[in-house]
Amino acid sequence: MPLGSDPTALLRIGCGSGFSGDRLDAPGPVADALIASGGPAALMLEVLGERTLALAQRERRQKPDGGYEPALLDLLRPILARCAAADIPIVTNGGAANPRAAARAVLGLARELGLPALRVGVVEGDDIRGTDALDDLEPWEGDAGAVLQPDQVIAANVYLGAAPIAEALRQGAQVVITGRCSDPALALGPMLAHFGWDETDWNRLAAGTMAGHLLECGSQVTGGYFADPGVKDIPGDALGMATLGFPIAEIGADGSVLITKPEGTGGRVDRRSVTEQLLYELHDPAAYLTPDVVLDVTGVTITEEAPDRVRLRGARGLARPERLKATVSLPGGWLGEGEISYGGPNARARAELAGRTLLERLRLLGLEGQSRIDLIGVVSVFDGDGGALRAAMPDAAPEDVRLRLAFASDSRAAAERAAREVLSLYCCGPAGGGGVRSRVTDRIRTLSFLVPRERLAPRVSLLTLENAA
Repeated sequence: MPLGSDPTALLRIGCGSGFSGDRLDAPGPVADALIASGGPAALMLEVLGERTLALAQRERRQKPDGGYEPALLDLLRPILARCAAADIPIVTNGGAANPRAAARAVLGLARELGLPALRVGVVEGDDIRGTDALDDLEPWEGDAGAVLQPDQVIAANVYLGAAPIAEALRQGAQVVITGRCSDPALALGPMLAHFGWDETDWNRLAAGTMAGHLLECGSQVTGGYFADPGVKDIPGDALGMATLGFPIAEIGADGSVLITKPEGTGGRVDRRSVTEQLLYELHDPAAYLTPDVVLDVTGVTITEEAPDRVRLRGARGLARPERLKATVSLPGGWLGEGEISYGGPNARARAELAGRTLLERLRLLGLEGQSRIDLIGVVSVFDGDGGALRAAMPDAAPEDVRLRLAFASDSRAAAERAAREVLSLYCCGPAGGGGVRSRVTDRIRTLSFLVPRERLAPRVSLLTLENAA
C-alpha cells in the first residue's frame, strides 16, 4: 500500500542500518517483515556520521563522482527490487557529500536489476561551503571562540529536517537520498508524507522524532551495544547476537509508537533496551533539539505489551529551533601510530620499558607533538595521563601485552618518524618484541556551529534514468 493512500492506516518504518560499516545483510529481514505486513511502510538506512561526512567531502575533492556511502549499493542490491514492487520507499542519508552522484549510482543499479523506471529523490542544500551562510555561523557550546578560515574548511553541513524528505516522497520517489539531515528525519519524513501531519503539530512531530531516534542506531535498540553477560543477557548468547534483528516502529496517525523487530531474528526488545536507546545522545531529555521539533521525553512511559513489543507514550513537543546545527570539519594534523607485542614471563615489565624508551626517543629527537602510550592488556581505555606512562597501574601479570604509541602532530614528517620508532624496537628495544604494525593518518577536526534557519535553501529533485545525466 503506497504511503498516503490511507492516512488512517498504521505505518511501519524499519531500519536496516545504524551507521556506516553496519552489517550488509541487515536490511533483508527488515524488508521481508515490512513486505509481509501488507500495509504502508518505509525502510530507512542510516549510514552517515560527522566523521564519515568529512571523509566523504575529502573523497569528492579527489573524485567528482565519489563522496557517497561506499557500501550503499551493497546495502540496496538485495532489497531494491522487492521494496519497489511492494511500494515501500527507501530513505537514506547515504548521499553523504554527493547525493546526486549517489542517486546516479542507484539508478545504475536499478538498470542492472531490471528496474528502468525507478524514481530517486535527491535532497540537497545541507552543504554550505562557499555560501554566505558561513558568515552567519555562531559557535555552539564547547566550540565557543572558534574562528573559521574558509580556505581550510573541508566540510560544512547543516542538519536538515524531514520536510524535504516528505516532499520527495510526495513527488513519487521510491528511493530518497539525502546528505546531512537529522537522523530521526529519515523516519519522520515518511510519517509526514503518509499522515499529512501539520508542521506545527508539535506533539505528533515529537512522537515521530522519538520513533526515529529509537530506530536511527539500528540494532542498538534490539540488543546491540546493550548486551552485558550476566547483567543484560541476549537470548541465544552468541547466536542471538550474530542474528540480531533490526528494529521496526509501528506508528499510528495519533502519534502512537511501538518498537519491535522481525520474528525469528536474534536480540531483544524490552523496556531496558528501549530505555537505553531513548536516552542515547540526549543532551537534555526535556529539550532534545532537532530541525523539526524540540523533543521532551521526560514524561514518556515505556510498556512491554508482549515479547519484543514495547509501547511508548507521552512524548511532548515544543516549537522547532530558529537556528540549526552545522558541523564544520577542518584539518586536524597527523597521527602516527605504532604497536608491538611482548609475550611470556615478565612481559609487562618489558612492555613498560619499551614505552619509556619510546618517550625518551621522542624527547631526544625533538619531535613536536603530543604522545600517548597504551599497554593493551594492562591499561588503555581508562588511561588519560597522556604522554607519561601511568604510575598506578593494576598489579596484573599478563602473559602478553600489546604496546601502542600514538603521536599527534601538525607535521606529517614528525608523525611518520614517531611511528617508525616503534619499528626500531625490534633490535633497539627490550627482548622478545614482535608483530609491529604502524600507520600515519591525516586527521580531521570537527566543530559545531549554529546557523539561522532562513539562510538555508533545501532543494528536492526527482531523478530517473532519462534525466540523471
